[in-house]
Amino acid sequence: HCCSFQVLLKSDAPTGDVLLDETLRHIKATESAETVQTWIELLTGETWNPFKLQYQLRNVRERLAKALVEKGILTTEKQNFLLFDMTTHPVSNASEKQRLVKKLQESVLERWVNEPQRMERRTLALLVLAHASDVLENVFASLADDKYDVAMNRTKDLLDMDPEVEAAKARGTEMIWAVLAAFNK
Repeated sequence: HCCSFQVLLKSDAPTGDVLLDETLRHIKATESAETVQTWIELLTGETWNPFKLQYQLRNVRERLAKALVEKGILTTEKQNFLLFDMTTHPVSNASEKQRLVKKLQESVLERWVNEPQRMERRTLALLVLAHASDVLENVFASLADDKYDVAMNRTKDLLDMDPEVEAAKARGTEMIWAVLAAFNK
């Protein structure tokens, strides 16, 4: 059950990332341990608890986009949508995006281990984030039909696993499984 994944602060040493450091300060300031799901809701401002609004990361989407623009991953464009202009952030390096897509495709096809605890943590995290962001089908869209079916079925099996059981099998993956549990709620 996702509610048992509580966030416990091991170190409040600065990470060098403004948003992460701000998150650490919030976690340190809480009196009781909160769950991953609760922190996602608090930090993104999706909570309905008026007493917890101070934990919201202000303008978090815009700040994340700005950081990715500064790293050269995204660019900033103005697009006209009917009566108003909107700032968008398309990918600036299509080859880097394609490299990630290919890596995920290969991880569930050529390099499939069928045991999450043996998967590379970054790959597991990418699969979970792609699922949580609703872009997993896009990752496999360029595959032939038979490979697409294999990739989707393997990923579905992975994402349907019990997060608590899987987190206990491989140290260092607890947060990945906790995020999956939070988005599967």
